[in-house]
Amino acid sequence: MAAQAQLEAVTRQLKAAVAALSAEDFEAANSAALRALDLDEKCGVAWHVLAIAREKLGDLSNSLRCYQAAHDLLDDPELVAGDLGRLAYRLNMKEAAETLFRRVLSQNPLAIEAANNLACTLKDLEKYPEAIDVLKTAIAYTPNDPSLWNTLGTIVSEQGDSSTAMIFYNEALSHDPSFAKAVYNIAKVKLLYGDLIGALEDCNTALTMKTTPDESAMMQLARSSIQLCLGDLKAGWDDYEARLDPVFSGGTQFAVNRPRWVPQTDLSGKSLLVIGEQGLGDEILFGTVLPDVLAALGPNGQLVLAVEPRLLPLMSRSFPSAKLGAHATYDINQQSVRLVPFITNPDEIDYWTPMASLLRQYRPSLEAFGKTDRILTADPARIAHWQAVLCQAPPGPKIGLLWKSLKMFGARNQAFSPFAQWAPILQTPGISLINFQYGDCDEELAWARSELGIEIWQPPGIDLKNDLDDVAALSCALDLTIGFANATTNIAAACGNPVWLISPLDAWPRLGTKQMPWYPSAEVFVCENPGDWAPTMADIAAKLAQLVKAGPND
Repeated sequence: MAAQAQLEAVTRQLKAAVAALSAEDFEAANSAALRALDLDEKCGVAWHVLAIAREKLGDLSNSLRCYQAAHDLLDDPELVAGDLGRLAYRLNMKEAAETLFRRVLSQNPLAIEAANNLACTLKDLEKYPEAIDVLKTAIAYTPNDPSLWNTLGTIVSEQGDSSTAMIFYNEALSHDPSFAKAVYNIAKVKLLYGDLIGALEDCNTALTMKTTPDESAMMQLARSSIQLCLGDLKAGWDDYEARLDPVFSGGTQFAVNRPRWVPQTDLSGKSLLVIGEQGLGDEILFGTVLPDVLAALGPNGQLVLAVEPRLLPLMSRSFPSAKLGAHATYDINQQSVRLVPFITNPDEIDYWTPMASLLRQYRPSLEAFGKTDRILTADPARIAHWQAVLCQAPPGPKIGLLWKSLKMFGARNQAFSPFAQWAPILQTPGISLINFQYGDCDEELAWARSELGIEIWQPPGIDLKNDLDDVAALSCALDLTIGFANATTNIAAACGNPVWLISPLDAWPRLGTKQMPWYPSAEVFVCENPGDWAPTMADIAAKLAQLVKAGPND
């Protein structure tokens, strides 16, 4: 009798948990599943429901443990494999996700959700033909499923065919007009082609539709880019805070046990910890606000600055009154967490903030951007060193070239032109081409040599990826740096050196202008037609020829 009563009690809690999941009340589902496990800790279904609830609530590490428990306890562990694959995907364990989704499909070829998830995983692994084959098979079974058409659109979009992607997104909406992901993806295509108002309207619409908390944070972050492209900086920076939402799977959390700074906080005489975020280039870009912060702190305040280790020498020289150290990022329970190890006495910190959050107060409009030419200070002795070394390069103005990022994958590839399209610039007579590109670029240098007969001079004795202090000095010794937005172009511009920045149409850092408000010394060349870099490269080559003709004293 006792066993029967326990079974009935467990069943009641499971019914309540499943009903709560159906109603998307994940807290209630979590509580009911825990009550069921209090009654029977070996109940695989309860572990499965708890896993789903924890995942929906953004607790990915505990969700993984619950899925594993359910997988071990259920009679048919394949029931959990799809959920485990989805979680592995969110945790950036793409190869494991692929294996799990394939396992589900091997048992049930009609498992449409698993097919769609497998296609998404293959897309992220840049296995585009395989992903399309998976979707073709699934669409043949279920042609009215909007998720399949939407994913097909994302795949062709990443391959540069946005017009076909729009057809697939609209096909998804023809089957479900409230399918938020398709509306959101249409907004991204409109942004790519400069239809900012249309993009904003679609993104707003998508945010009113049914989405998961993670998807909502992603869409809010995308809306921030659109608003910044429109020049609505206040709304853009407010929405940019979505990057810090714990449910956003692509974000980084900050482990700092001190009060968080908020706009309008009186900083006079206080100690403020500012933590760099995103990539190296972003730390430089966002760091242009630091002089304003120092002014707000006043002579009795203290700026404590945590930056990427490679930036320490350059930032220490540039902000000598600040206390500097390196931040460190770890994967803790499947979550990217940034720490500040050099802070030994947290009580000395009055407030802390991620660096970009400062823009909400100090850059609410274009008028708030200063006209300071130089934010960073390169080492004068190393500048003199590089001026002497560059005398060994071929004659003519010394032009540093950068053509790619180390993060070249998927849709990001569309923000950079193929190297072959640099030919008009490389063939400009009378210039001395200096390789400023970090990472492996032997293939491009060899191509320029064999196909164009152009030698791009390699500066000796410098690690262009890691020795950023020397990169700053070299940029000061060059006459001009030309390239896409990356760490090096940001450093050169922040040092006040001439930079010609090549920019895709949808680049939000231009803030709705044709320039870079962050860097007065940078001139921007915008690719007006996505994917068609030839006119932009021709414009740069023509202006470069004028620079050579004008001579050094013009």
